Amino acid sequence: MSLEKIINDAWEKKDQVNQNSDQSLKDAINQVIKDLDSGKSRVAEKINGEWKTHQYLKKAIMLSFRIYPMDNLSGPYSSWYDKAHLLKGKTANWTKEQHEAAGFRMTPNSPVRPGSFIGKNAVLMPCYVNIGAYIGANTMMDTFSRAGSCCQIGKNCHISAGSGIGGVLEPVQASPVIIEDNVFLGSRSIIVEGVKVEKEAVLGANVVLTGSTKIIDVTGSKPIYLKGYIPEKSVVIPGSEPKKFNAGSFNVPCALIIGKRKESTNKKTSLNEALRDYNVSV
Repeated sequence: MSLEKIINDAWEKKDQVNQNSDQSLKDAINQVIKDLDSGKSRVAEKINGEWKTHQYLKKAIMLSFRIYPMDNLSGPYSSWYDKAHLLKGKTANWTKEQHEAAGFRMTPNSPVRPGSFIGKNAVLMPCYVNIGAYIGANTMMDTFSRAGSCCQIGKNCHISAGSGIGGVLEPVQASPVIIEDNVFLGSRSIIVEGVKVEKEAVLGANVVLTGSTKIIDVTGSKPIYLKGYIPEKSVVIPGSEPKKFNAGSFNVPCALIIGKRKESTNKKTSLNEALRDYNVSV
């Protein structure tokens, strides 16, 4: 029986899954976590140009919370209390040789949970990476950035300081936040609720994107309204638009697409260089 079928069958009776469940189910759940950790499996992947979410992998993560007890971990300055399989980080007790084999740089105070994948030559400044997250090769997670559960971040991305990439673990049918290859997120950007940022986009500081955020392309003679995704190579800044309430008209946040990243611009360009093309300082 396939891992997918074992997990899907257990999910139908998830209220009966607990620490005393059959070892075969526990083994299946643990194998999924192991495959996510190694990058063998991804919660979402692009197939024939379309992103597909593998729901059974998300189900397995949620079932793992049912088969493990709470436990305590004491440290030099605090103690922690969480599910036993997540108390210690992905790299707990790794040797220098194991770090070299994994091939990514990880600075102190970067909690990376088991079941997350970090690609070769990625750089993790003090940041947080949750279970199920995927971070591609050569991507920078800058200081105090966050990769939520199951989010998918491509290769050659720069996730600037203080940015938050939300996780979408539940509901299982929902797509996670997806950041495609060569994306630059400015500092304190927030991307949540399954929003997709397509390849080579550049987002200015403080851009906030939720599933309901209005994304307005202002590059033409008339505005074009989008929701839920940023088209590839877009240059995006935070904006606002008026909305009428009972008490009057007030500005509410939106995101403005002000142009396209030029072919001549290096994919590793700084945010300031990309915005300078459009005479915008953010």
